[in-house]
Amino acid sequence: MTSALPLRPLGRSDLRVTPICLGTMTFGEQVAESQAHAILDHALARGVNFIDTAEMYSVPAKRETFGATEAIIGNWFASRPGARGKVVLATKVAGPARGMDWVRNGSPDLTKADIIGACDDSLKRLRTDVIDLYQIHWPARNVPSFGAIYFDPTKDRAVSSIQEQLDAMATLVKAGKVRHIGLSNESPYGVAEFVRLAEQHHLPRVATVQNPYALTSRALDNGLDEVMHRLQVSLLAYSPLAFGALSGKYDTVGLDGAEQPGRLAMFDTMKKQRWARPEAIEAARLYNALARRHGLTPAQLALAFCYGSWRVASTIIGVTSQAQLDENLAAWGTTLSPELLAEIDAIRWKHRDPAQ
Repeated sequence: MTSALPLRPLGRSDLRVTPICLGTMTFGEQVAESQAHAILDHALARGVNFIDTAEMYSVPAKRETFGATEAIIGNWFASRPGARGKVVLATKVAGPARGMDWVRNGSPDLTKADIIGACDDSLKRLRTDVIDLYQIHWPARNVPSFGAIYFDPTKDRAVSSIQEQLDAMATLVKAGKVRHIGLSNESPYGVAEFVRLAEQHHLPRVATVQNPYALTSRALDNGLDEVMHRLQVSLLAYSPLAFGALSGKYDTVGLDGAEQPGRLAMFDTMKKQRWARPEAIEAARLYNALARRHGLTPAQLALAFCYGSWRVASTIIGVTSQAQLDENLAAWGTTLSPELLAEIDAIRWKHRDPAQ
């Protein structure tokens, strides 16, 4: 049985969350509403007090399922009196549309009005009066993310400023609709600038950044970690199992042969993303083999790496069943020896962040 989960602060905010957060982007696509409610019930019973979602979920993002995950969570709150008060609720406003013409008619910007309108819509779907942590899902400005690794200044364009986005957040906080704010898929520059402008103009200060952090995607270790540490902004680590590649399910059969396929195998759009790169799958197999040599499951190693990192305030786990939730929770408390951590770094030295 997993030991009781402690509570950790998020940035300088008064939010206190468990070091394991239930991610919900599978709800409404891979997970039907009734099963999603059962998973939410089970997470709450197991002591998880932190739920993360987004307006664009379910994933893969589609017109038909935009907002579906928030609606499922809202129905859960409505049918479980008292549940809302037991959880820290985080959601996200989508950045510029990235080819999704159903998000603000495909707008290439994220304005103050966009943020306020999106928050109001999320509140309705979530059936709540306040969002504890409201995050910008990805930057409005030109920045490499979601698998892009090089900044290209020729792609810069006129978009709403960081200060305008902070002004929007200030409006929401003053109205009592949002308690604290965060970022996602951000760069070191972005985090530092959000904090600088907030302090200069007495605007809400970001408490968190939600970025990928996994054995095959550790770019955060090379600069962003220092920024977050020194500015007291907490990391919410997403995709710790690299979309299932670090669970071992694809080690011998590849993406098309798994008995219990995950998102990488089920959706062609996912096969084109960073987690499914041949180099990323190859590196995942090495980490998974390392886990087995040390008497651990691949998932135990990958999760323990995130759970035990000083960089991580809370690790976001995405599951499709209560059994998966239990497995991920059971990895809590697993300690990786200095020798094992050194072996992890030896693999990284040769296979540097292939899923970045």
